[in-house]
Amino acid sequence: MMQVMRAVSATALAGALAFGPVWTAAAETTTRPDAAAKAKTEAASQSDGVAGTPADDKKVEERITEFTLDNGLQVVVLPDHRAPVVTQMVYYHVGAADEAPGESGIAHFLEHLMFKGTKANPEGAFSKAVADIGGQENAFTTDDYTGYYQQVPASELKMVMEFEADRMANLVLTDEVVAPERNVILEERRMRVDNDPGAQLQEAVGAALFQNSPYGIPVIGWRGEMEQLSRDDAIAFYDKYYTPNNATLLVAGDVTAEEVRRLAEETYGKVARRADPGDRERALEPEPLAARTVTLSDPKVTQPSMQRVYLVPSETTAEPGEAEALDVLSDILGGGTTSRLYRSLVVDKAIAAGTGTYYGGTALKEGQFVVYGMPRGDASLADIETAIDDEIAKIRETGVTEAELERAKNRVRKNMIYLRDSQTAMARRVGAALSTGRTLRDVETWPDRIEAVTVEAVNAAARKYLEPKRSVTGYLTPQAPAAASAAPDAGGDAARESGADAAAPAAAPSRS
Repeated sequence: MMQVMRAVSATALAGALAFGPVWTAAAETTTRPDAAAKAKTEAASQSDGVAGTPADDKKVEERITEFTLDNGLQVVVLPDHRAPVVTQMVYYHVGAADEAPGESGIAHFLEHLMFKGTKANPEGAFSKAVADIGGQENAFTTDDYTGYYQQVPASELKMVMEFEADRMANLVLTDEVVAPERNVILEERRMRVDNDPGAQLQEAVGAALFQNSPYGIPVIGWRGEMEQLSRDDAIAFYDKYYTPNNATLLVAGDVTAEEVRRLAEETYGKVARRADPGDRERALEPEPLAARTVTLSDPKVTQPSMQRVYLVPSETTAEPGEAEALDVLSDILGGGTTSRLYRSLVVDKAIAAGTGTYYGGTALKEGQFVVYGMPRGDASLADIETAIDDEIAKIRETGVTEAELERAKNRVRKNMIYLRDSQTAMARRVGAALSTGRTLRDVETWPDRIEAVTVEAVNAAARKYLEPKRSVTGYLTPQAPAAASAAPDAGGDAARESGADAAAPAAAPSRS
C-alpha cells in the first residue's frame, strides 16, 4: 500500500500504462499486497493533463468546492452521489525533492512511519478500522508531494477523518519502531531497484538528465543515505512539513460541501499549525548542452529496450500554451495505436514490440517528455532508435496536420471522461495539481486550453524541445553469460546507478 511514485501524463495512457514511469526508480514500490495491482492505474491518474469538453468541465466547476480552515488546511470537496462511498485524501506539499542534502529517502521513510500509530490509536488501529468496514487505504510518495487516502462507506467519513487528523498531529516514533522500518525500506529498495535492471537504468537516466535539480535523486533514496536515516531525522521532517497549513484535504464521493466543512472543522480544525515550511526553493536545472547516453547490460534482461527523456517545462513552469502543446504532441507522436510511432514502427516496419511517448508535466519544477521502444524479431535497438529519430525529425521539419490535432484532442476528451468515472482518480488529479503550484482553476480550465492548442503551437514545441542536446538516451540490453560471470557486481553494469521498469524504458516518470 505504500508506494514510491512519479506521475505520468494522463494523455499517455496507452503507452505509459504498458510500461511504467521513466524517472521513478521505484514507481511501483509497495509494502502492502493490494497496492501493486493499483500502482500503474493510479500513476496514470495523477496528472491533470487531460482534457474533457468545455461543457463537461463547467459541470465539474459547479460541483467542486474549495475552502480553507483557520489553521491553514486547504479543503476540496468533489461530490459524486452515484454510490454511498467516499474517498478521503490528504496531500502534504512535500516530497523527495524537498529533502535536505544527505537525507535522500526520508520523505518515503516517513510515509511508512506514519502507520506506526499515536497514543490514542496505536499501530495497526487505523488500518484495522478501515479493513473492518470493508474499506481500502493507501499511501504514496513522489518528488513533490506525499499522499494518504482511504475509501470507505460514506457513513464512516468522520471516523477516517478523526484517525487522519490524529496522526497529523500526534505521531509517536521510538527507536524500537524506526529501526525495523528502516530495514523494510532498505529491503524494498533491494527488491524493487537493486534486483531490477530496468529500475536501475531509470535511476541512471534520471541522474544524467537532472544535473543540478533534486529530481535526479530517486524518490526511494540512495542506499548509503537510507542506511543512516534516524528517528531524529524522521521527527524533524514530520514537525516541519506535516502541519495543516502545508496540506490539502480532498473528499470525493457521496457527500455535500456543507457536511465536509462541518466534519473537517470538528476533526482537522482542532489540529494546530506547528510550523511554517516556507517557500519551496529548488536548485535550478541549467540548460543542457549535450546529448547523453546511459547503457545498462544485465543477464536478467530478456527484452532489450531504449528510452529517450527530454528535459522540458512542467505544467507549472511552462510558458502559456506550451504544456498543452507538449501534451498534444505526445499524443500525436506516440500516444496510441494511431500515433506516428506506432503506425511506423509496429505496423508498417514491423520492427517494434512496443513504442510510445508521454509528457510528464505534473511537477513543481522541470518536466519530462519520454519516447521509448522495444525491438521485435530480428530488429535491433539501433533499428528502433533510427526509426524513432526519423519520426521525430519529420515532425520537427514538416510539423503535424490539422487532422492529427483534432484526433489528439478527441482522445484526450475521451480520457477525461474515463478519468472522471473514478472518484479516486479525480481527487488525485486535483491533489497533484494543488501540490505542485497550480490552482483548482488551472485544473478546471485545462480542457479549454487543450481546445485552444493550434498546429503552430505543437510544431513550435516540437522544434524547441525535441532537440538532441536536451535528452538522455538509455539502453537496456542483455549481458552475455561470460561477461556476467566476470562482472564484479551481479546487479549489472551501468554508466551510473539508477532505476526503471525492466520491461520497457519509460513509462511513468516517477516525476512529474
